[in-house]
Amino acid sequence: MSPAPLSPASRAVEFQIGPMPPERLDKALARDVPEAAALSRSRLARLIADGAVAVNGAVQTDPRAKVEEGDRIAVTVEAAAEVETAAQEIALDVVWEDADLIVVNKPAGMVVHPAPGSPDGTLVNALLHHCGDSLSGIGGERRPGIVHRIDKETSGLLVAAKSDRAHHGLAAQFEAHTTMRHYLAMVYGCPSAADPRLRGLSGVSFEPGNILKVATHLGRHRTERQKQAVLASGGRHAVTRARVVEGFGAPAQAALIDCWLETGRTHQIRVHMAHAGHGLIGDPTYGGRRKLSPAALPPGAPEAVAAFPRQALHAATLGFVHPVTGEELSFEAPLPDDMTALIAALRGDRAAEG
Repeated sequence: MSPAPLSPASRAVEFQIGPMPPERLDKALARDVPEAAALSRSRLARLIADGAVAVNGAVQTDPRAKVEEGDRIAVTVEAAAEVETAAQEIALDVVWEDADLIVVNKPAGMVVHPAPGSPDGTLVNALLHHCGDSLSGIGGERRPGIVHRIDKETSGLLVAAKSDRAHHGLAAQFEAHTTMRHYLAMVYGCPSAADPRLRGLSGVSFEPGNILKVATHLGRHRTERQKQAVLASGGRHAVTRARVVEGFGAPAQAALIDCWLETGRTHQIRVHMAHAGHGLIGDPTYGGRRKLSPAALPPGAPEAVAAFPRQALHAATLGFVHPVTGEELSFEAPLPDDMTALIAALRGDRAAEG
């Protein structure tokens, strides 16, 4: 079968198979396709299946077909299709951007991806407008590649791919849990290895340096389907570590903690800290509303805690290897104003609050 003629909206990627190629066509293409083509392994597999790959002038749809050194490859790549999601002019706090990816500091209250309850006004809507023609296409669609998410009411850093090759590389790092992600959270109480309540609590332990480790299985709650829960069996393995940055009150009523993830599950920090008895302040789903001792805190602090309108969680640090250049990247986002004001109230620092 001969390759189909190019349409006005397609491009041809042509190259030769190099020395000592893998036996399978799909693996050989993944190895030898020019980097400038920005075609990931998964995209190449779809192009083979769609009849868009020709070997020595003949279309080949079998990914297991054998290839030899010097074989001429022609890949027909259709222009990225426009998506139905609307591009919307929404202000973004862009921390980093190049031809392949963008890192943003998402505000609390913004949903990452359109869903039935949030069809627009999302980060994806904003990225479609901001990136425009610089989106080279993810899986054949002109859209940003979302490889991880943070909850609507969580603020902080998030990376999205602008090209297929970047999307594939970032997704592999998140799947392998090799990215660095630190979150700052405000919790009730102050986690301590000296707390007898935590001794023997399933999945909870302390590592040197008073580092709290929570390792459990997480899965959907058995009766409340919108919630996640710690499960005795089933679900997915999840590990969270946390250290206390600052405690507030005497005795401690609340704490600012630094959490980092070994895995990345839905609501992981929120569920794990609640499991340890230190739910996030302002979290209506897992944290609850607890009464704090007015005698142990500065005037107005208990009221500030009770009035905090969202889970006090901020994705503060994000690190990964650039999927195209190989550069090690690390980004930090300062605490948002609402969490800064909450800390000021707990310290009794009226000047800082103002």
